[in-house]
Amino acid sequence: MRATALALYPEDSREAAELLKQAVPLMVRHNIAPNPVHYALWYTYSKGLEPELNRHLDRVVKDFDSFPPEAACKLFRDYIIRDELADARIGQQQAINLMDTMERDVTRSVKGSLNFQASLDHCLDMLETPDEQRLPSLLGELQQSTQLMQDQQTLFLSQLHAAQNEIKNLRDKLEQVRRAATLDDLTRVLNRNTFNRLLEQTLSKGTAGVALVMLDIDHFKQFNDQYGHPLGDRVLEHVGEVLRGALPAKAIAARYGGEEFCVVLQNCRDLASAQQFAEHLRTKIQALRIKARNTDAVLDTVTASFGVAMAQLGDTPVNLLTRADEAMYQAKHKGRNRVE
Repeated sequence: MRATALALYPEDSREAAELLKQAVPLMVRHNIAPNPVHYALWYTYSKGLEPELNRHLDRVVKDFDSFPPEAACKLFRDYIIRDELADARIGQQQAINLMDTMERDVTRSVKGSLNFQASLDHCLDMLETPDEQRLPSLLGELQQSTQLMQDQQTLFLSQLHAAQNEIKNLRDKLEQVRRAATLDDLTRVLNRNTFNRLLEQTLSKGTAGVALVMLDIDHFKQFNDQYGHPLGDRVLEHVGEVLRGALPAKAIAARYGGEEFCVVLQNCRDLASAQQFAEHLRTKIQALRIKARNTDAVLDTVTASFGVAMAQLGDTPVNLLTRADEAMYQAKHKGRNRVE
């Protein structure tokens, strides 16, 4: 199964930076314009997971003095967003097929109703001038027309029910795609890309009442080294669960890095309120008890360090994130497991 386009890009900023250090010099060497399509192609080239794409890119830069826009767009479609395009085409065709089936069945039902009406009118006309010898055949014809109409309506209702189920399945698949594009797989909070976009949207509407809480799990690398990554993943899962359960209205939470999380609060009265919320999260995380699966023994207590910042007039996402990050590192330097 091919990876989606989002899966090509890591959440780990350090890994992304290393790949960009390889990609950018390649683009400069071949005079390739710095636009999103070209970045995506050469970033993926540097990652080396699409050997066929790499061969195509090598061939293009060898055959042309410049990098043709039409070639870049084709490679982007074929290798970066191919699965998303395929899913869209499949969903579109399924919807068309459903509409065709429903149209055919409605037409058949209408024709059946017209035939029944014609048979009924014919029988009523004949009954106005009774003919005892023809009466049984008239009643039989009416019965057959009635049965035919009922059968057609039953079939239509059955197919309509099947169509409704198919539409629900399509809606569920679209919801799964939407969730995969916005959520972190492990923690089920927002991923970094979605968080950055929503934070920018929030600040663009105004900074009043907006606060940012950033937290980093203490000594997480040591925990991974001592107990292994599966237990480390369980810690992240539990922290994600704590965040999801504690969010007030209009707040959003995201996994910002490996063991870093962010929460954006709206309608926050002041810095003290944001600190109070962060303190609530801190105690919830400290209360977590991670157990070893084989012995059921409780492992080390999990703690986190918090930095809190209120948005100020004119703040950009970078400004706000920087202040929260600096506050979080103050918490680290002052002994960890605290809010600054």
